[in-house]
Amino acid sequence: MSSPAILIIDDEPDIRELLAMTVRRMGLDAFCAESLDGARRMLEKRRFDFCLTDMKLPDGTGLQLIEHVQQNHEGMPVAVITAFGSIELAIDSMKAGAFDFLTKPIDLERLRNLVSNALRLGEATATLQCPEQVQLLGDTEPMVHLRQQIVRLARSQAPVYITGESGTGKELVARLIHANGARAAGPFVPVNCGAIPGELMESEFFGHRKGSFTGAVADKQGLFQAANGGTLFLDEVADLPLPMQVKLLRAIQEKAVRAVGTEQEIRVDVRILSATHKNLGEEVEQGLFRRDLFYRINVIELRVPSLRERAADIALIAEACIRRLAEEYNTAAPRLHEDALQALLAYAFPGNVRELENILERAFTLCDGNVIRAPDLRLPGANPVAHSHAASEPAAELDALAELPNVPLEEYLEGIERRAIMRALELERWNRTAAAKRLGMTFRSLRYRLKKLGID
Repeated sequence: MSSPAILIIDDEPDIRELLAMTVRRMGLDAFCAESLDGARRMLEKRRFDFCLTDMKLPDGTGLQLIEHVQQNHEGMPVAVITAFGSIELAIDSMKAGAFDFLTKPIDLERLRNLVSNALRLGEATATLQCPEQVQLLGDTEPMVHLRQQIVRLARSQAPVYITGESGTGKELVARLIHANGARAAGPFVPVNCGAIPGELMESEFFGHRKGSFTGAVADKQGLFQAANGGTLFLDEVADLPLPMQVKLLRAIQEKAVRAVGTEQEIRVDVRILSATHKNLGEEVEQGLFRRDLFYRINVIELRVPSLRERAADIALIAEACIRRLAEEYNTAAPRLHEDALQALLAYAFPGNVRELENILERAFTLCDGNVIRAPDLRLPGANPVAHSHAASEPAAELDALAELPNVPLEEYLEGIERRAIMRALELERWNRTAAAKRLGMTFRSLRYRLKKLGID
């Protein structure tokens, strides 16, 4: 079996020789051309697995070669070499379809990583592959288009900025880009930028050394190091404070990080995917997000459609969600009644797919028998079911609130729920069916709450 063939185009003999020698030491075949015209002639003669070209050639540019390859040799990855400081040209090349880029002077370790990643693309298929538990459901035109874009973006190393409303599945899209690309065997590291305290951000992203600050009792690896060889997904990137944006920009540009408490830089090979539900362009105009970082992470923008734009997918998503819940709780899957489906189709879903899943999980635990009806959904704006205690006086409710202890509401309510369930179980000698009846809920609902509260 022949070795993969690499085509190298550069008009400087020394650089051509350095690149060819590095590639051959990797056990690959290297072929060289010194001009755009020479590269085109070689591409006509034989098939290449990867092409590496200088941006500036005697008779053209690397962008012209990218265009030629896309038109005549679809599927072959192309990387470009740019002069130091020409990051704009590098970004332009990736927008045009380049797999990745190198800057001069050439880092040989970075070159080897780039070549290895590019050759792995030959193992990828032209259709979207979904790992277990990562399903992008929907047959509507927006979803077909989204899948096609994911496959195309997976064949690049370009930073992708994923936009969309909350709950549309931006992290799911990021996972699929990673899983279908050259870095699929590497780690996928998601981080919610809005959930990290400001004083810990640098340590979380870049790591720290023992004793570098109060509380640093041991060396800690940062998120960039954890994602080395894979993908770092920056969710809610708009929530990064400005000082951290400066440090993040440098790490992305230099492909190196410095842990807190050390002067030594660590090289990292990471693809950056980012997302936010905010309008990042408006954040830039308001001075809340750095323009240079915005251009660096927004090389390619990918929009995830809202559930309102693909309402015809609601039935498919709902059925899949109900089946998943039934498997999780080891029970028969209830049927979604027509009135429930019509109620879902008429609802606007401001929280998108995440809200749909939460509504169905609640209905799954509350429905009687094996049918989910419209009232079980308890959609916002629907007429609430009347309860005997619903007419309690507002003054009495305020008095009850005044007696609440100073604890988070969720924790307080869980405590009440836990005590009520435990008491019912004790009274019924741990017969769960009888306890559910005493509590006025279905057996499925009780089982769900027992699992949620960790009651065995």
